[in-house]
Amino acid sequence: MQDLQFRNADLKDLEKIVEIYNSTIPSRLVTADTENVSVESRKEWFGEHNPETRPLWIIENDHETVGWVSFSSFYGRPAYNGTVEMSIYLDESCRGKGFGKKVMEYCIDRAPGLGIKTLLGFIFSHNEASMKLFRHFGFQEWGMFPDVAVLDGIERSLTILGKRVG
Repeated sequence: MQDLQFRNADLKDLEKIVEIYNSTIPSRLVTADTENVSVESRKEWFGEHNPETRPLWIIENDHETVGWVSFSSFYGRPAYNGTVEMSIYLDESCRGKGFGKKVMEYCIDRAPGLGIKTLLGFIFSHNEASMKLFRHFGFQEWGMFPDVAVLDGIERSLTILGKRVG
């Protein structure tokens, strides 16, 4: 693995973003979506990002897109402008290879320069790999919603992990 490169996403990247996102749905570990989403359905979400305060970064390794990471507004009220939900999605071929740690380092290092003081991760409690990754970087459990999602007939809990960075 070479050094990962990060760049702001362009609309032309949305197809790959959706492809990577959809690849996580069958695992029932990462998203509450149960069927594939369309590029068209994600355009509004894409438009809610901007490089100055709510980036959507493409992750590249050797000039190939291997994932993406986004900072999304938390709760949509001005008093929460310094808080974001962080989402990391990696291509299937790149999971479990240390890419997540490099992405976390990049995000944590850059968050204060974007006016972000608090990073949040909304993670299914049974997603052990993501829970371990966030905890490795000092994220702590700030909340848990027991059995709020039903995936294939199984109730699943959602954990909120948080970290102050600014």
